[in-house]
Amino acid sequence: MTSQVDQRYGSDPASVSSDTPDEGYQRRLTSRQVQMMSLGGAIGVGLFYGAGEGISRTGPSLIACYAGAGVIVFFIMRALGELLTYHPTSGSFADYAREFLGPFAGFVTGWSYWAWWVTACMAEVTAAGHYIAYWWPAVPVWATAATALGILFVANLISVHVFGELEFWFCTIKVVAIIGLIVIGAGVLFFGFSSAGSTASVTHLWGDGGFAPHGATQAVLVMPGVFFAYLGVELVGVTAGEAKNPKETLRKAINTLPVRIAIFYIGALVVLLSVLSWTEYSPGVSPFVQVFAKVGIPGAAGIMNFVVLTAALSSCNSGIYSSGRMLRGLAANGEAPDAVRKLSGRQVPRAALMLSTLVMGAGVVVNAVSPDKAFVYITAVGTCAGLWTWIVILAAHLRYRVRVRAGVLPVTDFRMPGAPVTNWIAIGALACVVILVAMNSDTRLALYVWVVWLALLSGIYRARIRSSRSGVSEA
Repeated sequence: MTSQVDQRYGSDPASVSSDTPDEGYQRRLTSRQVQMMSLGGAIGVGLFYGAGEGISRTGPSLIACYAGAGVIVFFIMRALGELLTYHPTSGSFADYAREFLGPFAGFVTGWSYWAWWVTACMAEVTAAGHYIAYWWPAVPVWATAATALGILFVANLISVHVFGELEFWFCTIKVVAIIGLIVIGAGVLFFGFSSAGSTASVTHLWGDGGFAPHGATQAVLVMPGVFFAYLGVELVGVTAGEAKNPKETLRKAINTLPVRIAIFYIGALVVLLSVLSWTEYSPGVSPFVQVFAKVGIPGAAGIMNFVVLTAALSSCNSGIYSSGRMLRGLAANGEAPDAVRKLSGRQVPRAALMLSTLVMGAGVVVNAVSPDKAFVYITAVGTCAGLWTWIVILAAHLRYRVRVRAGVLPVTDFRMPGAPVTNWIAIGALACVVILVAMNSDTRLALYVWVVWLALLSGIYRARIRSSRSGVSEA
């Protein structure tokens, strides 16, 4: 029997090419852009904005939550890295699901990843509207959110290089901001800098009711939100079809993930929770803004608010890019309207970008109808879609390894450590997160929406199969 890889690349598995098939895209994302995107892509609104909620609920134990989730995310990324080394493609997760888990899995994964980024961008424009209200509280949140979404859409429409350059500077601002926080926090702790220096101390990590003041159970309950903070880290996989030297670039991006998590998440949280006691943070308020306001640096709170606004815009920018590429990939496989398959003269999927952005605009409506609960609900829905995609990556990698052991596919030189044990550990952890989502009355809605979403996709898929068979019979 001829394998799928034989059909694609020829009869010799060793001949598998490192290049993506001709998808019509241009490789215009430079190593500098991809590396910075990988550096700043994991830093998003979940940390800058959502950490306040997590701190108020769990105290310093939030540090352990981010560290534990970071280990699982690293396993996922190493599994993805091995698959990307085997076959770098813009279709990424959907292509791997289709090849190793079957056509229905590819269909569901492609549409779910698209839904993931669409709902994530709804959350980002929600946050962006609130950040802009810091300066102009009289301007409606929906108006600023719609304006931001429109500007980012136009940037993505121009060219992939413009997207990459915009994302490079967005990520640079985030990285510099966190490094600045750590440096200033160290100055406060060790040299008593500012009025905050008299009360700042690492003893806040265990001295104000303990490391887990509300108990370990409460710390576990925040894990869905913690995992949401890491959404976007897999973006480097989608860039495989448009990045220069994808194997080398993506390998570096994935291997530096533990260092990025240690510095930008763990390091930042340690500083935040040492400069101020966890009891001083409030849900719905950026902890970064609170720290800089407490330190008393003139204009620092406004500057930090600009940084968290940048983080929201960065995530939305990435979401427009990713959802457009995934939707176009679905169309290339006959799983989405053929109209969104077309590329513009600048080699960008114009129709796919336009449709994705229009759906994201629904987030503006959500803001107008339910501004207080919008972020919670949208975050939960996005988390479910993201968890599905991550589980599929791990499952596809398991099947890939089975074929490698059978001698059907070649062994890559970038193997996931500890597989298949680490695959099952990560899958188990993600399954636990799903259970936690179900236990929370605020996020349980996401599972109901997810069930409806899967039922809808199943119905569409079956109708598509019936239509295809009917067409063959008539012919």
